Amino acid sequence: MRQTFSLTVAGVTRDLPLCPVNDKLDIAAFIMFGDVELTVACASELLKKVPEFDVILTAEAKGIPLAYEMSRQSGKLYIPARKGPKLYMEEPVVVEDRSITTEAVQRLVIDKKDLAAMDGKRILIVDDVISTGGSLHALETLAAKSSGTVVAKAAVLAEGEAADRGDIVFLAPLPLFFK
Repeated sequence: MRQTFSLTVAGVTRDLPLCPVNDKLDIAAFIMFGDVELTVACASELLKKVPEFDVILTAEAKGIPLAYEMSRQSGKLYIPARKGPKLYMEEPVVVEDRSITTEAVQRLVIDKKDLAAMDGKRILIVDDVISTGGSLHALETLAAKSSGTVVAKAAVLAEGEAADRGDIVFLAPLPLFFK
């Protein structure tokens, strides 16, 4: 039977399966996809902790449900950076990042019109979990291509040493599991 880690965040408890990253490290898999109760509760709690913002920027991945729900609750625009260029993008802007949960280098792509939508705005970067900060860095790089200002970087969980960072807003720490 797979080992789990019990996590309570935003008043909701979930048993997270432990997944091997390598021979020496497991991580607890925090998945918001399909968990409406968890997503709504976490979005509400994060909105109470972040500063005023005009637009949410997130990566196309597990952060989308959270960014969508934060957008719905706040009435503010959200922009997902895509994993690759899409046919509808007239002028795609590309940056690369590496995540602890993905082996290969990932690309994040945003259309130039979305950058224009961030011009002069207060940008809130949102993700489900902050770990190494690679995705955050890629999103900050995209945001910097606009004239907007990143006012905060927020996530539901800060994994491992990320919980010690002073530059992020998060609801709960998530430990790493060393073997």
